Amino acid sequence: MSAPDPLVLPDAVDPGLPGALLTVAHEVAEAAASLVREKRAGHVEVAATKSSDVDMVTEADRATEELLRRLLRERRPDDAIMGEEGDDEPGTSGVRWVLDPIDGTVNFLYDLGRYSVSVAAEVLTDDGWLTVAGVVLDVADDVEHAAVLTAEGPRGTSGGRPVAVRAPQPLGQMLVATGFSYDRDLRRLQAQGWVHLLPRVRDIRRMGSCALDLCSVASGRVDAYAEEGVNHWDYAAALLVARAGGARAEVLTGVGGRTFVLCAPPASFEALHAAVTEAGLLAPA
Repeated sequence: MSAPDPLVLPDAVDPGLPGALLTVAHEVAEAAASLVREKRAGHVEVAATKSSDVDMVTEADRATEELLRRLLRERRPDDAIMGEEGDDEPGTSGVRWVLDPIDGTVNFLYDLGRYSVSVAAEVLTDDGWLTVAGVVLDVADDVEHAAVLTAEGPRGTSGGRPVAVRAPQPLGQMLVATGFSYDRDLRRLQAQGWVHLLPRVRDIRRMGSCALDLCSVASGRVDAYAEEGVNHWDYAAALLVARAGGARAEVLTGVGGRTFVLCAPPASFEALHAAVTEAGLLAPA
């Protein structure tokens, strides 16, 4: 597969807009993270299940998204909002917010750490919605991963320091973050694929948060990320952070017909893509 075009801010977008949106994203994510910590300190209540009986929604997920939506409506009432737990809200400004109130809900429920608030800001372009600012706030460790799109490309930080991927590794030396669907049939297909792929890489890590896994690629804590079954709100902000760190990230289709995100340094991306294809993790071309 050919390399993607460089990611830069289109000329038609006000160059000051992404920075202004990043400031808002930071403010609302901080407020949401405070609420998540407060909820985690008390009794965590499972409010419902979604795709299966192990795909849970907690009362904290709903309360946190409600807070994010209220704060965004106060600051930018004309913007659209897409969130994991609520209905899409239309807007008239050409800006859309994409919200994941708690990415890593099972980790949150079990108090394992590795859960985050994710807030992305997109602008409507001739090619569709484009993420121009994003914040992924690691709630348990209180570390903010953030990125903004400029005319020179994406710029990002992790804990206030510029993000940078690890040096490219051969496939056999790559530590790959992944995850598994809550759908049992898809999980079976994923497991079969990883049986073939696991002996070909250094190891895998299954940490339970798509957003934080992508930020780990961005900051060099893992070499790559590959997972089917994620949603737009899981990765909207984190993909920009990963690309700011120098990663190549593609949104593909997995063997189960669902969204598959693949992310690695550009020099090792093709080898990983070939390996996940050979393992049967991607839909046939």
